[in-house]
Parts: sequence; C-alpha cells; structure tokens
Amino acid sequence: MSVIRILVADDHTVMRTGLCLLLERQSGFEIIGQADDGRKTVDLADQLKPDVVVMDIAMPHLNGIEATRQIVSRHPQTSVVILSMHSDESYVLRALKAGARAYLLKDSAETDLIQAIHAVVAGKSFFSPGISRMLLEDYIRQVQQKGVEDSYELLTTREREILQLLAEGKSNKEVSSMLNLSLYTVETHRTHILQKLNLHSVPELILYAVRKGIIS
Repeated sequence: MSVIRILVADDHTVMRTGLCLLLERQSGFEIIGQADDGRKTVDLADQLKPDVVVMDIAMPHLNGIEATRQIVSRHPQTSVVILSMHSDESYVLRALKAGARAYLLKDSAETDLIQAIHAVVAGKSFFSPGISRMLLEDYIRQVQQKGVEDSYELLTTREREILQLLAEGKSNKEVSSMLNLSLYTVETHRTHILQKLNLHSVPELILYAVRKGIIS
C-alpha cells in the first residue's frame, strides 16, 4: 500500500503537534508539512501536493473553508478533512460546498481522524458521529414539527440506489459504469432525486444522506 502524504493545518501549536503525533504513529501515514494559517496552507499544498489536508476552520489570514476551496480547485486529487468546534449544519454545508470530503468535531479527532483519512483517500465522505446524530435529530424534529411526509419515500428503488452512490462521492460516470446505465440516464435520475427531495446541490444531497443514515 502506498504511503498517504498528509499536510496538517491548525493555528494552535499544541493541537497541531498533537495531531501530528497521532498521525505519525499510524503505519502508512507521512506528515509532509505543517501550517499555522490559511494562506500558508494553500502555498504548501501548491508546493507539496499532499494526498490529504487536515484543516482547521478558524485560522488567521485565510479561514479553513476558503483555503479548502482554493486547494480543491487547484488540486482536485487532494482530499480535505475539516476539523471544527462547530456542529452547526451551516458550517458543515459550507465546508462541503468548498470541496471538503470529511467534517470532524475537534473533540472527536483522536478517535475519528484515522478513519476519516482512510475514508477520503478511498473517495468517500466521513462525518463525526456527533455531526451525523445532530443532523438526524434535526431532520426528525423538522418532520415532526411540520408533519410532512418523509420525502425519501417518494424515491424509486433505482433512485435510492443512485442517491447512495452519489452521496458516497461517486461521479455520474462511475455510477453509470457500476449500474450499467447510460450517463444520460444517471444524470436524469440525479435531477429527479434533487427535485423530489427539494435539494439543490450534491453537498446538500450528502447532508441529506447523513441525516437519513444512508451514509455515516
């Protein structure tokens, strides 16, 4: 198995050092750089082209979400794992829209970070259990308060299958190959899924899948 090259970005020296120690103990991981602000993180990503960036949200000069947006747009092969103290859904959605593949709460980093890195390298998304639980509870509360029908029941079996694959990070082309469907058919299904669920983007679709427990 090839070594996973990791860049760690956090403006708190103690946190950054702790993360590096945790990761260096893992076989197959290599820390290739450290940064204490967002601009430095983007510059190092340009120079080192890491497989994974472990990124704090709140950093000086350039916040982690904007740094993520710049890194992913320049280096699509680099996966970003966001670390945050915020469990608010708006932060999670902003991070996903910026291109992050995983979102962890800082207090669960020690238990979840290794798993998250392996997940994003495999092309999947990953969320702290606390994030998944918060999204699920919020979804249940909305359904109860509004007395609305569970929109998931509106999807066909095929649409549910495609929803899960898209939420796991598969591209339309990968889905078409896996299910032996034409690219046009997959794109049509995706459009119908978004319309039925009243969603407007793949990041929103991913959050919906986490709420429903379709992906973790």
